Amino acid sequence: MTAIAWQGAALKERGNAYLSLCKPKVASLVVFTAMIGMALATPGLPELGRFLIASLGIALATAGAAACNCLLERRIDGEMARTRARPLPRGGITVLEALLLAGGLAGLGLFLLYHYINPLTAGLTAATFIGYALVYTLLLKPATPQNIVIGGASGAMPPLLGWVAMTGQIGHEALLLFLIIFVWTPPHFWSLALYRKEEYARVGLPMLPVTHGEDYTRLHILFYTVLLAATTALPLATGMSGLFYGVAALLLNTLFLAHAWRLYRHGGAPLARQTFAWSIRYLGLLFAALLVDHWLRNGGG
Repeated sequence: MTAIAWQGAALKERGNAYLSLCKPKVASLVVFTAMIGMALATPGLPELGRFLIASLGIALATAGAAACNCLLERRIDGEMARTRARPLPRGGITVLEALLLAGGLAGLGLFLLYHYINPLTAGLTAATFIGYALVYTLLLKPATPQNIVIGGASGAMPPLLGWVAMTGQIGHEALLLFLIIFVWTPPHFWSLALYRKEEYARVGLPMLPVTHGEDYTRLHILFYTVLLAATTALPLATGMSGLFYGVAALLLNTLFLAHAWRLYRHGGAPLARQTFAWSIRYLGLLFAALLVDHWLRNGGG
């Protein structure tokens, strides 16, 4: 390998390490739901420039929060099979580099939102950053098995941020979008915690399966899935959405309830994995249905 080729490979590996620190899969779902919030906030198509800048600002702040989370959890990540390959535990990136990356990304994102969108969006995004990267990671996660329920408020903010970016205010529709993700978060995350129970126990995190057992956790997954089905009916009940969304939500909730019921009755890591995987697809499809319904009701934008 020539020196130039070696340098190119090294730069690519380093770039991939920085990218993985930003949790791109999680960030993409966050930005997707924020974009849906923007689209739903306008009768037709949102203003392109505003849409792109708001999406970029939220994406940068999200990536910064993810990098901050990785920085604060580097010891725990190094002891868990799911996360030990992350760049900080294996030494691919230094603590200072991670700190500069987190601060730089979040700072740039907030700058864009404050100066080119509106101060309310920037303020709510900053509060979301603090809530996820600091309050949830440092205070809630190691302290209570209800960490994901309380901390889920930060994860539920993206569609509300998108709505505020377009309108400059918090409407009841934005709060409904927030509520859907807030209720979705516990069955999503507890499904993961079920098949990662031993790892969480080993690092001393009081996740619900560790502190209360698998049976209790499976019951709560089922309970929150039922609550989620009721919550996702609210956009239809309030006139925010129409028939297309209603049918899609019914089908998606039926499948989610089937996963939760099988998990409750039979347990086991394979069913927990399936429920976790479905929960991710469920959220993306549900918000896509909201968007399609919105366009259908507004003449295609």
